[in-house]
Amino acid sequence: MRATSVSLRYARSLAEVAAGRGDETALRIDLEVYGRIFEAVPDLSDAFANPAVPREAKSKVLAGLFELYPVSVTAANFLRVLIDHNRIRSYGEIVEAFARLSDERRGVVAARVTAAAPLSAGELGTLRERLGRVTGREVKLEVTADETLLGGLVVQIGSTVYDGSVRRQLDEMKRRLME
Repeated sequence: MRATSVSLRYARSLAEVAAGRGDETALRIDLEVYGRIFEAVPDLSDAFANPAVPREAKSKVLAGLFELYPVSVTAANFLRVLIDHNRIRSYGEIVEAFARLSDERRGVVAARVTAAAPLSAGELGTLRERLGRVTGREVKLEVTADETLLGGLVVQIGSTVYDGSVRRQLDEMKRRLME
């Protein structure tokens, strides 16, 4: 999902505040918890986004949630701002953009890996280490399996794709033979 300019503005502001307070890790955990709450109870985010629901009612519901699921001051203020500015529907997009910005600031790069079969913990560790050497940064892996690859891996880091799949090699061989 690509962040809109408004969502990116909220994410940048949140990242600046979190970096200033040094509570990025706790904030990410808090945001993840509330993301799961909004996914599990879609009527809740609908009510928060509904302009017909009085602001006082929204504040009371949010306060009740904070009692059940306590969060850091930064996360609580962030949720209040989103509700007050009718941006709660963009919650997931903003949090995703915040996570990317936070990772960039810490020197972490995301790598999307598609493998023909699930990778073992040892293979993941080796892959993370090798990609870290190539990028010069810490690597966070997002791994999926796609048996149509037949074998090998496809790794995407930013806009760069490293395709070491057997399917690509066979396609390349076929193309050469057809020439």
